[in-house]
Amino acid sequence: IFMERLPGIFRKLIQDAEAFMKFDPAAESIEEIILSYPGFFSIAIYRLSHELHSLKVPVLPRVMSEYAHGKTGVDIHPGASIGESFFIDHGTGTVIGETADIGSNVKIYQGVTLGALFVKKSLAKKKRHPTIEDNVIIYARSTILGGDTRIGHDSVIGGNVWLTESVQPHSIVYQKHHVVVREAK
Repeated sequence: IFMERLPGIFRKLIQDAEAFMKFDPAAESIEEIILSYPGFFSIAIYRLSHELHSLKVPVLPRVMSEYAHGKTGVDIHPGASIGESFFIDHGTGTVIGETADIGSNVKIYQGVTLGALFVKKSLAKKKRHPTIEDNVIIYARSTILGGDTRIGHDSVIGGNVWLTESVQPHSIVYQKHHVVVREAK
């Protein structure tokens, strides 16, 4: 059954690579992305391990995801659900939990966490991680927590945002802060 799913996995990976080509101004070719981008590598391992996880293969999907985590710093649980044309830029420190549900055409930058609000063994079979709808951008070091948290489609989550509540479609969420620079005298 796994072998029958490989053409579909390949198609999704090509769409992922095309998303990298479209959104990363430094990318020069699909081949470069496939061979050298850590975000793409982590997505490729995720897509393979996710299929094995859905087939209830024990241990191997987690071994694969932990291998990718060690190589890239990107931690994607094989149980997460991720749509087409997924883009992770840079990637280091990105965490996507087991019950996260990510739509299509989503862009995530380094250090983003899609995590759980509570870590209790009794919640193991419940939805603990957020839902990210289609066409969402999540900038660096943002943290989105909770199984009831939903980020509406076509939203932008700015850098360093901490969210534990849902966001309506077409929203822009950012942290307003004030930086003071004093000149030396």
